[in-house]
Amino acid sequence: MDSLLNLDWSELGLATSDTLMMLVLSTLFTVVIGLPLGIVLFVTARGQLTPQPVVYAVLSFIVNVLRSVPFIILMILVIPFTKLLVGTSIGVPGTIPPLVIAAAPFFARLVETSLREVDRGVIEAAQSMGATYWQIVRRVLLPEARPGLVAAITITAVTLVSYTAMSGAIGGGGLGDLAIRYGYLRFQTTITIVTVLILLALVQILQSLGDRIVRKYQRK
Repeated sequence: MDSLLNLDWSELGLATSDTLMMLVLSTLFTVVIGLPLGIVLFVTARGQLTPQPVVYAVLSFIVNVLRSVPFIILMILVIPFTKLLVGTSIGVPGTIPPLVIAAAPFFARLVETSLREVDRGVIEAAQSMGATYWQIVRRVLLPEARPGLVAAITITAVTLVSYTAMSGAIGGGGLGDLAIRYGYLRFQTTITIVTVLILLALVQILQSLGDRIVRKYQRK
């Protein structure tokens, strides 16, 4: 109990707000970039709306490469690009670009998988009525795949929670940075436990919210 009372709650609150900021912004940019990329992967695949084997192979290769690089290594690799883009490689601003670079390909592949699960008959019906490719994507594919897309966003957001924690190892800020500076380097185990509990609570909230939205769209 004494160790809890001696915690610097203001610093813990700041670290939590930094983690939430990283999570919200990185999730937003990941969806903005990953959704179109996933759609392009789907429509250019063999047997889909506009098969483009070369385009699909190139994009798929890039996605696979970025997904295979461990996040903490990716952060180090993209430090020059991060500095060029936001002017720093540390703190919340310096963490957002590598978070998005790591998560966008992951999310794009989930989007592609969700779109593949749409009933082929619905797509063919839209084509028979003269719908354009863009109309099929916007009015058929995306609405039909909505539960899967929400689940994909949820999975990506939960993954980003762990990424934000790992970013603390190289000055990314947030709860991960707090746990390393105090919990590991200064042997303050209580801080480590509290940060882990906050991260667990955040994951549970995200997963519960995502599951509720998925159920809502599935009922429709």
